[in-house]
Amino acid sequence: MQSVPLQDGRKIPRGSLVLGKVQAVSTAAHGSELSLRFDTLRIHRLVVPAIVDLRALAGFVEIQDAHLPTMSSGEGEVYDWLPTVQIGGEDVYGVGGKVTRWNNPTDIAGRETADGLLGPANSREGTDCRGSLYGNAAPQAFWVFSSDACGVYGLANISIAHAGRSDPLGEIVLRSSHDQLKMPSGTGMLLRVEKGSQN
Repeated sequence: MQSVPLQDGRKIPRGSLVLGKVQAVSTAAHGSELSLRFDTLRIHRLVVPAIVDLRALAGFVEIQDAHLPTMSSGEGEVYDWLPTVQIGGEDVYGVGGKVTRWNNPTDIAGRETADGLLGPANSREGTDCRGSLYGNAAPQAFWVFSSDACGVYGLANISIAHAGRSDPLGEIVLRSSHDQLKMPSGTGMLLRVEKGSQN
């Protein structure tokens, strides 16, 4: 959904595919689980093995809301310059504008590009999501998510039972309190590449 900058100056272009497999599906009286693993990145004809974990998951309504301005445009105002709010609460001041942290409007989280947020990864207190890793404080691609987005947004009854950050590394397990786990079309995931992946 967004071009991803790499440390060597190259980019993974928007529209590249992340491919994976369903590992297991289980249903019980108390709910159901879906285990999956994304293990391949396809960039045009290039296929790259990857290990990724799940940082955040959001329903299509939250994704659409992140694109809608928080105020209506007036005469002569440019739509792309209107403020929006990322999933997780950070404020965006138009395309090309600054993005500020949800809990401190003077703290710059990054900048908004035409296809999403670029900024360093941040961790939110009280969550398991990590900030910058392996000494990489370079801007990361977050699309419509905040730089500290973590967990599930707008998908009632779904939780992340295992994000893939620990053994089994890369295995993502989603849990539903209902008999069937249903993710509607348009659901978005914020994935993070683990260090063991190839460059």
